[in-house]
Amino acid sequence: MIAIIDYDAGNIKSVEKALLLLGEEVVLTRDADVLMQAEKVILPGVGAFGDAMDKLKEYGLVDVIKRVVEKGTPFLGICLGLQLLFESSQESPGVEGLGILKGKIVRIPDGTDVDGTALKIPHIGWNSLEFPKEGRLFADLPEESYVYFVHSYYLKAEEDIVTARTHYGVAIDASVEKGNVFACQFHPEKSSEVGLQILKNFVSIGR
Repeated sequence: MIAIIDYDAGNIKSVEKALLLLGEEVVLTRDADVLMQAEKVILPGVGAFGDAMDKLKEYGLVDVIKRVVEKGTPFLGICLGLQLLFESSQESPGVEGLGILKGKIVRIPDGTDVDGTALKIPHIGWNSLEFPKEGRLFADLPEESYVYFVHSYYLKAEEDIVTARTHYGVAIDASVEKGNVFACQFHPEKSSEVGLQILKNFVSIGR
């Protein structure tokens, strides 16, 4: 059973729909016992970093998430879910993230892309991936695969955990992997066949 953490964030239903399409048993929950017993756990979401951390605290999910990770359960953060796994975000000064991974979330700078076109913030649309190191989420996928992004802030990881990058004015750490923890800045559930393969790779870990 795949548990999706329900903390009133947006975009949770589309992740559930994609997993059901893959034939998975899925539950949306904030129940600690269910999360601890799940085969895999996913933290999706869109919205503001500070508001999301407030909700995780309100529902008593901060310690539960850390216990799930410590237990070794495969854990996937998506979009805002990736950002929350890190220590802090420029979006919400003074707010501590989960701190499970080391890195900072910073705003995409205003500027122009390599072709001279002005960059629009938020970054919305399809971008290709490059793979600086092998990642289990990207098994059977070629470099330059396209995935769908919606974000104004991006990850600068401090460790050698980056498995995918993209470029939007700056180099963006688009996916990370450390032990049983995985995360994507992009939305696999909105990334067509490539995204479904990424989700399939995640749910296949350990099976």
